[in-house]
Amino acid sequence: MNVHEYQAKELLREYGVPVPAGTLATTPAEAEAAARGMPGVVVVKAQVHAGGRGKAGGIKLAKSANEAKHVASEILGMTLRSHQTGPEGKIVRKVYVEAGSEIESELYLAVVVDRSAEKLAIIASTEGGMEIETVAARSPEKILTVTIDPNVGLAAYQVREIGFSLGFDTDRIAKLDSFLRGLMRLFVELDASLVEINPLVVTVGGDLIALDAKLNFDDSALYRHPEIEKLRDPDEEEPREREAREIDLAYVGLDGNIGCMVNGAGLAMATLDVISLCGGNPANFLDAGGGADQEKVRDAFKLILRDPNVKAILVNIFGGIVRCDLIAEGVVAAASELGLEVPLVVRLQGNKAAEGRAILASSGLNITPVETLREAGEAAVAAAGGGGR
Repeated sequence: MNVHEYQAKELLREYGVPVPAGTLATTPAEAEAAARGMPGVVVVKAQVHAGGRGKAGGIKLAKSANEAKHVASEILGMTLRSHQTGPEGKIVRKVYVEAGSEIESELYLAVVVDRSAEKLAIIASTEGGMEIETVAARSPEKILTVTIDPNVGLAAYQVREIGFSLGFDTDRIAKLDSFLRGLMRLFVELDASLVEINPLVVTVGGDLIALDAKLNFDDSALYRHPEIEKLRDPDEEEPREREAREIDLAYVGLDGNIGCMVNGAGLAMATLDVISLCGGNPANFLDAGGGADQEKVRDAFKLILRDPNVKAILVNIFGGIVRCDLIAEGVVAAASELGLEVPLVVRLQGNKAAEGRAILASSGLNITPVETLREAGEAAVAAAGGGGR
């Protein structure tokens, strides 16, 4: 789950991480009032779940309260398009009016989960303000990664290592120590999956401030953090993904034309791969879970069919917990109930698979039963017209 910048900074503030003073505004008048309470230049920032806001015109300086009102009127209601929003963009419904900072230098700092090392990792770079992917491609030597054993915690020597890599002297390393420990506590205590500070700025006065902040949280741990769940902004979520969460389906919309319904995340990823391998383009990732039943099949079909680009649907089910014959009955019932018009390819393997395929074959519907994953990919691509759009 993502949160807005203003929400991220409030959480950072609670954990003792320095951030600039700021106020949320939903109207130009509120932005003007917020700017009046801040001396000097202020920054008006679009609040959307996407990076690249500055280049897209979503971050602007204002030298007076009146100018802040004017700038906010330009940003509020705009459709912000960046490399992270896609061509459809995101509508800006609120802005964050923040006090300006006297910047000496910009750095990059993040905490992530290093799954290969089974530890946490702090990533630091002197190239703040840039996308870390760009830095990794152009100047990988400027990125330092330090892995942290969560059972041990952040050690003083690791703070010094990070500080020296950023060119800090002893005084700034002491400030970095406090900054990093606040980030680590937040990360662990709130079950975050990403804490990214880009840029981390060193002010002219030598202070460290999180000038921008991105926090992501583990969806599976939100039951432990109702205070974080309350920060969810439905307006920032793709409608189908929001609907899928409400009916307990894992769904991610993609840009292809072959809808997918699969039980199990690993099998779902393999299904997307085989569609691509066969020359097609998947329209979504959809994991119906190990306990898929008739109702869930119907809900999954409804969700997939909300995408007007879908020209065929591939159902790929492994019968372990569930029986394939019951899934087949659910597929036939759902297809009949919904009046399914797009071609449907169904692969069943495992418990009662042969019986399930027999049910599909005798349904009289436009359903193609297959046995292997390769056959499923080829049949789905052919049914969709031979490839992605």
